[in-house]
Amino acid sequence: MAGDAAGTRYIFVTGGVVSSLGKGIAAASLGALLESRGQRVSVIKLDPYLNVDAGTMSPFQHGEVYVTRDGAETDLDLGHYERFLKTRTSRLSNFTTGQIYNNVINKERRGDYLGGTVQVIPHITDEIKRCILEGGEGADICLVEIGGTVGDIESLPFLEAIRQFAVELGHHRVLFMHLTLVPYIASSGEMKTKPTQHSAKELRSIGIQPDILLCRVDRPLPENERRKIALFTNVSERAVIACIDVDDIYKMPGLLQAQSLDALVLEHFDISAPNADLSNWAALVEARRTQDVTVKVAMVGKYVDLADAYKSVNEALSHAGLHTGTRVDIHYLDSETVERDGGDCLAGMDAVLVPGGFGERGIEGKITAARYARMHNIPYFGICLGMQVACIEFARDIAGLDGAHSTEFVAEPAHPVIALVTEWHDLAGDIQKRHAEVDLGGTMRLGEQRCDLVADTLAARCYDATQVFERHRHRYEFNNHYRDVLAEKGLVFSGISAEDNLVEIVELPDHPWFLGCQFHPEFTSTPRSGHPLFIGFIAAARAHCTASAEAR
Repeated sequence: MAGDAAGTRYIFVTGGVVSSLGKGIAAASLGALLESRGQRVSVIKLDPYLNVDAGTMSPFQHGEVYVTRDGAETDLDLGHYERFLKTRTSRLSNFTTGQIYNNVINKERRGDYLGGTVQVIPHITDEIKRCILEGGEGADICLVEIGGTVGDIESLPFLEAIRQFAVELGHHRVLFMHLTLVPYIASSGEMKTKPTQHSAKELRSIGIQPDILLCRVDRPLPENERRKIALFTNVSERAVIACIDVDDIYKMPGLLQAQSLDALVLEHFDISAPNADLSNWAALVEARRTQDVTVKVAMVGKYVDLADAYKSVNEALSHAGLHTGTRVDIHYLDSETVERDGGDCLAGMDAVLVPGGFGERGIEGKITAARYARMHNIPYFGICLGMQVACIEFARDIAGLDGAHSTEFVAEPAHPVIALVTEWHDLAGDIQKRHAEVDLGGTMRLGEQRCDLVADTLAARCYDATQVFERHRHRYEFNNHYRDVLAEKGLVFSGISAEDNLVEIVELPDHPWFLGCQFHPEFTSTPRSGHPLFIGFIAAARAHCTASAEAR
């Protein structure tokens, strides 16, 4: 195949019966197993929707937008990959139908097809294969997850492309893994294998024979059902793997390894590798079991009924709990409720977190949450918009700047302490040009950038460093024209962007733990190491919880 990444093997992960079965977790867990056996692993998510990327999609439909180091706005499954793997994702790790078609149309407009008729086959499928090869370059094994389910019209070009891929590259370099549902019917007391049989049949009808079946079940898969599935799907019995529901997703690598999934994959590819070392995953599971204190963290946001909207934040809090021996009980509070009922609805919380977001709805409730945490000495962590509302609250209530606000929400506030960089920065044109040159969305700051920390501040102590690299996704910035007046009143600007002198971190020194950051630290938190700011925040919440218990 033209452009083939020499030696790279490819695992294509498809799904059937219903969506949201956990292809991302399964693929990430397999990737972790393969990494533990010395393999260089890369991951790709192919999404069938027509949006060019996830950046403009509503959290109500798609959950959070995960941002890669190089500034791509991607599917939240890439967050699973980065939390499970040592490999970092990039803009080559997520391709959508919209992006594929856009690439082909741009080539057609340039005349690359020499006036030929542009068709789904071969032009769209060739572009899909090109993107897979590009994303897998340099890896020993590349995991490719196909979004949606077999039978979806939107997924057909991707499935046809991977069928061709196996023919052209050779089946010894390609493995098909199919995730299906084996439901338990309580009224009859039976597991039903028919949905899995039909899903595999649908896959075979388009020319793809699965090599491994992952069966999502809520209880152990009986041997007779395993044999039936193997017989009717033309898969070996040992290649029918049970993906049992678990109470901790970090048990999944061990669960799959116990059924020799990694051994099956390496045998298929004829790869000799050392045994898997899952001691780090076992340690994480044990750390969860031994957590001895429970803290209540109020998360004040707009999408409180959608766990996926704040997926990476939730996971980062969980990771911090693992590293501090603390069970984190997240209480989701609608910011409109806080706006209506006041800060007293936060009473009894051990910490308050305001995550990132866009839009005016509930903004005064978020400001109220920052005020309540400041006044009651409750640990506060503001991320992106959460930092901005803390600055607005401080400007209003401590610095006496009546009418302080963000130009995102008020067209001409009396004091625009938060504004587009083009509205206040003398070098706005240069900054905007730098971002546009790397295709990061014009005025939006996206991706990893360096932040310099001020010595002997809370931020510097948490990181134990003087400079850090964190990922961004925002348009509005703290207005530097207000730095002096707020600093005089006690707000500490403890982190500044290295290149543009923009405010990255603010904190209050006379407070148990009060910090806001303009970037998104949740994107770089992993279960193995956590994240310094989240660990510091949960440690402070634990101290607050202990002190409150002693006071009672």
